This record gives sequence, C-alpha cells and structure tokens, in this order.
Amino acid sequence: MKLIIINGPNLNLLGSREPSIYGDVSFDKYLEKLKNEFKDLQIDYYQSNVEGEIINKLHEVGFTYDGIILNAGGYTHTSVAIADAVKAIITPVVEVHISNILSREDFRHVSLIGPNARGSIMGFGLDSYRLAVENFI
Repeated sequence: MKLIIINGPNLNLLGSREPSIYGDVSFDKYLEKLKNEFKDLQIDYYQSNVEGEIINKLHEVGFTYDGIILNAGGYTHTSVAIADAVKAIITPVVEVHISNILSREDFRHVSLIGPNARGSIMGFGLDSYRLAVENFI
C-alpha cells in the first residue's frame, strides 16, 4: 500500500513552533517512528508552505496512490483551491490536524477541505497521523 502525507504551511517547524499546541517532536522524527511502526507500507512525505505546490502534489499523486493524509495547516480554513483539488482527485484523502481545531480560534472552526475528504482526524497530537494511516489498512 502506497500512502503519502502532505503537510502545509508552517508544519516544517514542528518541534519548535508553539510546543504547547504542537508538541516538541519534529515531524522528521515522528515520520521515522511511523515508518518503523508500519514497515509493510510505503509512506511518502511532502511539505510545502506554498498553496500552489500543495495543489500540484495532490494532482500528481491523486490518481496513483492508495491514500493521502493531508494536513493543510492554515490553508484548511482559507483555500477553496486546495478543497477543489481534493474533490477532483480519486485517491481518498483523510484530513488531519494535530490540535483540535474546534477548540481554537473561531476562524479555525471551519474546514473547507473536510467536506471533500473521506474523514477528518484532529486533536490527538502527532498521533492523528497514525490514526489516519490505520484508516487505510
């Protein structure tokens, strides 16, 4: 099974960015742990702070992978274009958030991506990604 995790803006700063919300583990370290836990799966990773690059990656993998785990970061609440890209592809997408977006600022309560995703997982820290992987197996 071939999965890809796509992370959006500022998620390259995990481990140092607002550790009270996002924890103190870098995504690279967490990804290594995740790949060790699911050795039978191919788990690829892509991160970009640029909306168009995320859309291009969704188009690139959205017809050939078995699953996409997408944490669009702040674009979750603002990007109609990413939401449309998720809707346009055939590979199922699970939306992931490290924090519980419903317990944060009001503007974070709306996900434009969620309605086009298979489902959404939020609030379990980095383990939200593990739960998303388990959805596909």
